[in-house]
Amino acid sequence: MSAVVSAPVRQANWERAGGRCEYCLMHEDDGTLPHQPDHIIAAQHGGEPVLENLALACCRCNWLKGPNLASVDPVTRERAWVFNPRRHRWADHFKLDGGKIIGVTAIGRATVFLLQFNLPDRVRLRRELQRNGRYPRAEQRGEIPLPSQPT
Repeated sequence: MSAVVSAPVRQANWERAGGRCEYCLMHEDDGTLPHQPDHIIAAQHGGEPVLENLALACCRCNWLKGPNLASVDPVTRERAWVFNPRRHRWADHFKLDGGKIIGVTAIGRATVFLLQFNLPDRVRLRRELQRNGRYPRAEQRGEIPLPSQPT
């Protein structure tokens, strides 16, 4: 099984996400490296390079997620699934608090923990982008289309 994502699928994945990382919501224009297609279910677990199994991810989120399907909820210390942009709505599992991303469910907390969303440099960058209107703020959530809104 090949993990290579074809150019048309790669483009459709980028367009569906509007150029934003489907995990941390960082727009590709605000990073130093292009966003990447993330295999939600990694090839080593049987995932295929098809649009239904891909999310757009910034390099940092993609690298930290790796092949993981689950992590640990730091509150309950129980196993919890990692956020799946094809099955879950971002706003159901996370909220913004300034530049911080807060997990409000076990899935959200496990994902925040695994992807290290709230390291100081990441929070600082999101705050700066918010000041410049380049990153969503909590009060704008309903106005800014977030990626991964299952139908």
